[in-house]
Amino acid sequence: MGRVTERRKVIRIRDGAISSRPDTLVTEEPLEIRLNGKPLAITMRTPGDDFALAAGFLVSEGVLAHQSDLQNIVYCAGATADGSNTYNVVDVKTAFGVVIPDITLERNVYTTSSCGLCGKASLDAVRTTTRWPINDTPPLHIDPDLLASLPDRLRAAQQVFDRTGGLHAAALFTEHGELLDIREDVGRHNAVDKLIGRALQNADLPLTRVILLVSGRASFELAQKAVMAGIPVLAAVSAPSSLAVDLAAETGLTLVGFLRGPSMNVYAGEHRLTLETTKATQT
Repeated sequence: MGRVTERRKVIRIRDGAISSRPDTLVTEEPLEIRLNGKPLAITMRTPGDDFALAAGFLVSEGVLAHQSDLQNIVYCAGATADGSNTYNVVDVKTAFGVVIPDITLERNVYTTSSCGLCGKASLDAVRTTTRWPINDTPPLHIDPDLLASLPDRLRAAQQVFDRTGGLHAAALFTEHGELLDIREDVGRHNAVDKLIGRALQNADLPLTRVILLVSGRASFELAQKAVMAGIPVLAAVSAPSSLAVDLAAETGLTLVGFLRGPSMNVYAGEHRLTLETTKATQT
């Protein structure tokens, strides 16, 4: 099975001095996801947690919602001409009676490690397909100071990033700031799928009382994944896309971007943050 990191020779130039040394790189390999024996999607990912990645992907696509929807996930043997297993093809078998949606959420079959979706059709599909509309009972009340502390906790928990500097991370925190799970991957959407897939496997969906934090930007696709898993709060250390903001506003998702130190931008769902109205200003 592919490893998370690989070593490659690199020519290093520092202040005019030239040297040769091995460098640690994050591994990137394709993963083909099959659904009941039929090819569905190919994504470029960092090997590891492949079954969780496939399960989370299918939660995002509206295929799986409960642990009981999943019969099993297996690696497909004979993926190469000589019959050896590359561990780069998985087949997800759904339980009897699970209805498979048509070409779910308007997705193309091929995705990349930085892919995103766009268009009104995709936004409408998420809103109408989600099993768990984001309604809090009782509602979450999150202190912005708690949100401000989460990026440092995320960074401290990243193990592979320290060796490669080339991985995205996604983490789930409780409303009180307790770290529940963290995944790393060359693709930020894969890291989120791994989190959601593990939650499905553990029968923890919907994730109605958690905060999803991602190390990069908040694309429409990440907002989609949060909504499909019932996650009420998505925070990112970088910028959101316009369509992500549109989706958050339509579904009630709390979307926070540019979460850096005590600073942040709240793009939607501000009702979940304990903001002091006397301090709020409008420009």
